[in-house]
Parts: sequence; structure tokens; C-alpha cells
Amino acid sequence: MAELIVMTREGNEHTVQASDGASIMEAIRDGGIDELLALCGGCLSCATCHVYVDPDFADLLPAVSADEDDLLDGSTHRTERSRLSCQLQMTDALSGMRVVIAPED
Repeated sequence: MAELIVMTREGNEHTVQASDGASIMEAIRDGGIDELLALCGGCLSCATCHVYVDPDFADLLPAVSADEDDLLDGSTHRTERSRLSCQLQMTDALSGMRVVIAPED
């Protein structure tokens, strides 16, 4: 299993286990961190799973889709590191990646 390092909005750091192929959103939720709302359950119809990803891993992530880009555009907290965690699948290559849960809009 891969490890994902999650920083909460309060600055608490947690290491969670993530199965290969699970979304980062699922890994965060299954790791017991409930501040990530993920209201749509990963259907790419909200932006409540917004995270900031470690730039050292950016080249290993898929490109932002047009739909993800549109949803992120609705966030006042969007940065160049913004992604929707439901759109990112864990792999062994991502083990050790850090994500920060973005502020709520």
C-alpha cells in the first residue's frame, strides 16, 4: 500500500494508507479525516474535495481535465497546486506525496 501524507486545515499532519487505484479522496476519507466534504462522492460535480498537491509529484499526475478545471475555477482558493482529490488515483509512484486540504469556499 502507498502512503499519503495529509495536512488538515488546522495544520495537523496524518499519514494514511492508500490502495493502488483508490482515489486520493477515498484514501483521505477512509483514513478517518472527515474535514474533506466530497459531497458528490467523486462524480466530478462539486469541488468539495479540493486539495493542494505536492509540486514534487506534479509530473506524475494526470493533466487537469476541462471539467475539473471548470470546477476549480469556481474556488476563490485555487492555486497552481489545486486539484480535486476525486480525480487523482493512488499508485506506488505517488507514495509519500503530501496534500493539503484547501480552505472551504
